[in-house]
Amino acid sequence: MTLGACQATNFSLTPDERSGPPVPIGTQRTQSVDGLTVGHRLMEAQEFELALTAYQRAASETGVNAEVLSGMGSANLRLGRLQQARTLLEKAVAQYANSASAWNNFGVVLINLGDYQQARQAFRVAFGVDNGRSELIRQNLILANRLIDEQLVEITREYDFSLVRYGNGSYLLLGNK
Repeated sequence: MTLGACQATNFSLTPDERSGPPVPIGTQRTQSVDGLTVGHRLMEAQEFELALTAYQRAASETGVNAEVLSGMGSANLRLGRLQQARTLLEKAVAQYANSASAWNNFGVVLINLGDYQQARQAFRVAFGVDNGRSELIRQNLILANRLIDEQLVEITREYDFSLVRYGNGSYLLLGNK
């Protein structure tokens, strides 16, 4: 068994001879796919940690923009790093207010954090920036509205509200638990 490792190795082979099967016709070895595209493909393949690395590579190659920040935020969201995702997406919407995808992804993070009111606002902005073309953003806005309604129903069940006259034509809503 140990003699197999002692075989002479021929290092005089050219790189093409060592690399295995030939490269498909029309493919150039010198072309590389940008980090943003790689990140998107890895997100589709549910390889979120690798996607985050690809988005970081894209940031170093092309600079930090809304799509890169949004991608990094989405990868962090899928990895369960909600606060990191929120920070990245807050930067994206602050710097690139005309990015519907950044606003939408920010809303998704807020939904996951339980901040339905702010999520609804983010989806409204995304919907406006997108001119209402995206069905996904519309569905997210509907979800945020539904969650807010459910939250209000829970609050009214939890508390016994009383309306108390508080001065000249003013009323105060009191919650009695």
